[in-house]
Amino acid sequence: MHALDQTSSPAQAPTPTRAMAFERWASPIHSPSLNYERHLKESLALLRAVYQDLSPLKQASSLGAEDVVITHMIESLGLPIAVFVLDTGALHHQTLALLERTQARAKLPIEVYKPAHADVLHFVSTKGQASIYRSLEERKACCDFRKLKPLGQALKGQRAWITGLRREQSSARSEVGLTDESELQTQGWTKVNPLVNWSWSDVWHYIEIHQVDYNPLHDEFYPSIGCAPCTRAISMGEEFRAGRWWWEDENAKECGLHVRKA
Repeated sequence: MHALDQTSSPAQAPTPTRAMAFERWASPIHSPSLNYERHLKESLALLRAVYQDLSPLKQASSLGAEDVVITHMIESLGLPIAVFVLDTGALHHQTLALLERTQARAKLPIEVYKPAHADVLHFVSTKGQASIYRSLEERKACCDFRKLKPLGQALKGQRAWITGLRREQSSARSEVGLTDESELQTQGWTKVNPLVNWSWSDVWHYIEIHQVDYNPLHDEFYPSIGCAPCTRAISMGEEFRAGRWWWEDENAKECGLHVRKA
């Protein structure tokens, strides 16, 4: 994890206690949505169908709760779909530890893609690590070489990629479909979103009943987890993605991976 100049960055919200986190994240475990079983069948059927119709394809995993559920589904179905992680060089140590555990028990290799070291050094030497807090342009430039360029490498030769997008996550994602062909003409990819109809409680119900390993940051009030400098815990009542790029305007809170193309 990169140590940024904390004197230049916005103040971090205090980390809630595990008791608060348990109340927020664990209580829904026993109360999935009324449509949970239907959503589960829909997701499993979609994964079978896209493997049949859109191979080669890969799953992009941030190792968040949604993504570990999808990876577990893929393995339970016995589908040889590759899973990849973008190690941006700025991930939390908890995320990196989960990556190691996932690699150790995975039936198929977990691919890891990293930014070009030269790009990292150029950005740090010319802009400074803390510039992401001062300019939206610089923050997006950081996302570009840490995420978007490695994503392009990961998806070379692929027809589709699987994500953990859910409509409930944010207003920007409220109209996401099970499949999205908006990148088909420009990139040649179809985006597949098996969990679009799932609630947060559905996700945690699946994790509980299947005993899926997950990022312990979820126990510390991090529902959405990205790079360490760009993610904070949220407080009771805040929106799901409030802890991502929290110093920016609400409408800017995407890195570019999931911006729908017109």
